[in-house]
Amino acid sequence: MKLHPKLAMAAGLGVIALTGTGLSRLQSLQHLGPPGVRVIPQTVRQEDGTVLGTNSVTLPEKILDYESKEQPIAKVVADWLPKDTTYAQRVYQAPDRFWIQANVVLMGTDRTSIHKPEYCLAGQGFRTERVEQRLIRIADPPAYDLPVQRMTLSREAQSPDGTRIRQGALYVFWFVADHQLTADHSERMWWMARDLITRGVLQRWAYVSCFAVCPPGREEEAYARVCDWIASAAPHFQLTKGPAAAGSRTSHPAGD
Repeated sequence: MKLHPKLAMAAGLGVIALTGTGLSRLQSLQHLGPPGVRVIPQTVRQEDGTVLGTNSVTLPEKILDYESKEQPIAKVVADWLPKDTTYAQRVYQAPDRFWIQANVVLMGTDRTSIHKPEYCLAGQGFRTERVEQRLIRIADPPAYDLPVQRMTLSREAQSPDGTRIRQGALYVFWFVADHQLTADHSERMWWMARDLITRGVLQRWAYVSCFAVCPPGREEEAYARVCDWIASAAPHFQLTKGPAAAGSRTSHPAGD
């Protein structure tokens, strides 16, 4: 039996109205969860000196033998992400000039602050060679294994003398919220939807990343150094911990 066109339209409009009412009701009941990283009063600026915010995440000034310098946020990033996004960005350099750029992007009420890393990396000309799920042992008692995603990258770059060279790089990242850790973007999205529906909580996720350039063929050496940095730095800014871990390995493939 076919519905009269006007009746079908009325039913459709009714469903839309009910859905809108339900979503509006859900939004009115939800509240923003606490962050899983330490937030402090600190002015954050854009490249041109514009103040983006008065809060930041407590990335340490010195870790191991790395000195660091706070970096302004690129205008293209600030223009693209929501206005209630909280930023932290530092470049750490060791005595041998090996450097790591550490970034934290913390969402507010607008969940679009957190995005897939592939977008930014492709925009910088990097090609993804390999993606792996890894675990990094954080010794901060109780010791736990931090899940991270490791991306091995490469691109063609220009050397100071003008010749074209191949450049290797590593990008290591994870997501953290109040009592939640994951390196999987889809899992984070699922947990966020689940918490909204079942508890009325919009979890305030942070996206933490480390980027390091290295000569081709030395990716494992660079990754080991990034792991050491993360193992030492994470307890300074991250509040959420994973389940207590057994054993003493520092870094290994997820699932081992």
